[in-house]
Amino acid sequence: MKKLYFNYLNTFKGLSTEVWWLALITLINRAGTMVIPFLSLYLTKSLDFSLKDVGWIMTCFGLGSVIGSWLGGRLTDKIGFYKVMKVSLFLTGLLFIALQFVTTFVGFCIGIFLVMLVADTFRPAMFVALSAYSKPENKTRSVTLIRLAINLGFTGGPAVGGLIITYLSYSGLFWVDGVTCLLATLLLVNVLNPKKAVEVDEVKVENPKSVFSDKAFWVFFVSMFVFGFIFLQYFSTMPLYYKDAHHLTELEIGLLMGMNGIIIFILEMPLIKWLENSKYSKEFLMFVGLLLTGISFVVLLLTNWVGVLIIGMLFMTIGEMIAFPFSNAFVMDRAKKGNQGEYMAYYSIAFSISHIFGHNSGLQMVDKIGFSNTWSIMAVLSIIGLVFLMILMSLIKKERVKG
Repeated sequence: MKKLYFNYLNTFKGLSTEVWWLALITLINRAGTMVIPFLSLYLTKSLDFSLKDVGWIMTCFGLGSVIGSWLGGRLTDKIGFYKVMKVSLFLTGLLFIALQFVTTFVGFCIGIFLVMLVADTFRPAMFVALSAYSKPENKTRSVTLIRLAINLGFTGGPAVGGLIITYLSYSGLFWVDGVTCLLATLLLVNVLNPKKAVEVDEVKVENPKSVFSDKAFWVFFVSMFVFGFIFLQYFSTMPLYYKDAHHLTELEIGLLMGMNGIIIFILEMPLIKWLENSKYSKEFLMFVGLLLTGISFVVLLLTNWVGVLIIGMLFMTIGEMIAFPFSNAFVMDRAKKGNQGEYMAYYSIAFSISHIFGHNSGLQMVDKIGFSNTWSIMAVLSIIGLVFLMILMSLIKKERVKG
């Protein structure tokens, strides 16, 4: 047991101080994003919006995310990641607090659009910061540490969110979201060295290759859109499935989703360390991650037993543990020959577009054809994503032969 413990600690060795600070900032920020998993429930139960209305609100969520990611990438390449991260966190905190006072359909569409536009300028900037502060051999583990912070935040977030809803109200979630963003801003200003940020920001690629001329990246982009499309069902349609089909309470839903974060916190870093040292390529590991995520929907079709919800969550969790770090590392490698902000922005945009279509389509499908048929469609979509990853593996193999 002692050896296992020290082996676990060793997986964190070699990461820079700045990466650890970025992880802590992300942890504080993400611990407050407890509104998001409960957003579809809040909109239907508290504001009495229809599933159709919620679908369009989620589309505005995604549109804001797309524009915010693109803008974040452009601003990062122009003014540097430090300034972008600082302003994004501060304004996001204020906007989250204000969002609780919006109760009309049109108002909420505009509000959530603005929140996500500002919030998602943070993502490309943070990824570029991560790349700048990480040694080449540590980049995948650095990404994993950030994901660990995100999921540790998500572990406590939904569980605490369920308690806040149960004993206070949904409005408390918005206050916590806003305040944690403001706290993350204070931490960023006090612990990350702006001078060092300026130094790494000035490292530019001479004659950068445009992301638009990178064929392999766009095959990857489509596969990540598909992965994001089905993965995001766990944050919109799946909570409704837990509530309506299996009659779980908000607290039980929070605990089930919190389980995802606990597993990631305990297992992801050792798993990634082991996979990094294996013979498998990043492209193949992304394939495995998407495959497991697709299986998480298939198992829900096999039985109505409530325990299958845990099994599905386990498959999805292992799938995301593998897919996200290696997809991120894949983009970081590609970005070495281009503008880093641009590459990281379009990586984020793949998931932002998933937000536009994934939530809305999932909710519309649930409304029209029911949960089971919707899960069947998600399984088919995962197969399409796997085909694109097979094409990507072929393209990368050809690049290596030429290269």
